[in-house]
Amino acid sequence: MADNRTMAQMLQAPIEGYEDAIVVPPINANNFKLKQTLINLVQGNQFTGKQDPHNHLRFFNKVTSTFRHPEVLNTSIKLLLFPFSLEGEARTWLDKEPPRSILTWDDLVSKFINQFFPPSKTTYLRNEITTFYQKPKETFNEAWERFKGLLCQCPHHGFSELHQLDTFYNSLNTNDQDALDSAAGGNFLDKNLVMV
Repeated sequence: MADNRTMAQMLQAPIEGYEDAIVVPPINANNFKLKQTLINLVQGNQFTGKQDPHNHLRFFNKVTSTFRHPEVLNTSIKLLLFPFSLEGEARTWLDKEPPRSILTWDDLVSKFINQFFPPSKTTYLRNEITTFYQKPKETFNEAWERFKGLLCQCPHHGFSELHQLDTFYNSLNTNDQDALDSAAGGNFLDKNLVMV
């Protein structure tokens, strides 16, 4: 089939193919409108690709949970607002996703986390947690805060609370292990773990 367009017509930019990656389900609610204050809140803490993506999602969920509409699913609101929460490298990532490739909030979270927290980072942090040791001259409190920080950096680490306590206890220097044993009224590891 011959193309009868002129050279000028062939060189024109296409007018289609500009659909977003995120597909927001149709909203049939009367008088539904995103409030500018909510958009401003989301834009006040934009993710650039350099921060912790888990913290960004926690903040984003907290902000979006403040807005409810009886006829609109919260996941639809999140899908509408999420692009406003990105800038820089993160916005470029979303713009490069294939059109109509993100159909649900879970799709979006999965793609976002895998982009900005790849499996290699999970492996690295799980190894850091497993091989954690108290540094020389590091106090008990400093070691505990650093250990908790590693756990927070990788909330999907998969280690049970018992494994975490065992790892931390065994990473301590002898003096801090003795102090913890004394505070526990005997060997810390021999105590029953009471979940509250």
